[in-house]
Amino acid sequence: MNEVNGPYELRAGVPTGEVFRRLRTEAGLSDKAPEAVELALPNTWYGVVLYYEGKPIGMGRIIGDGGTAFQIVDVCVQPAHQGRGLGQRIMAALTDELERRAPATAYVSLIADGSARFLYEKFGFADTAVHDSIGMYRLMRKS
Repeated sequence: MNEVNGPYELRAGVPTGEVFRRLRTEAGLSDKAPEAVELALPNTWYGVVLYYEGKPIGMGRIIGDGGTAFQIVDVCVQPAHQGRGLGQRIMAALTDELERRAPATAYVSLIADGSARFLYEKFGFADTAVHDSIGMYRLMRKS
């Protein structure tokens, strides 16, 4: 995929570790340790990077086992470029790839922070609580 729309271009792939960390923090997401990022990025099932005039300003990834379980992660756009439908472009690319390659019985999940849930709902994602499920997490911390 290599979609161009005005000064914005969406390309399949993952950013470098440095760009990944920068995009996350600029968009208000938590930073990740460089060594963790270097382990994680090669395990991306599918990812996209959004460029503005050749510079990366957004991204999104799908991780998972390739068959039964997938998770959409790291969807972000720099604040200066938000409100232009770019998050929708990222999500459309990710969900299109899932439709194309993921088995019909696959479970796809994500964590919606704040008002991002309204974006994700446009792509068919729903609150798990209506299915008597609760999303849970655990952060690994070194003592």
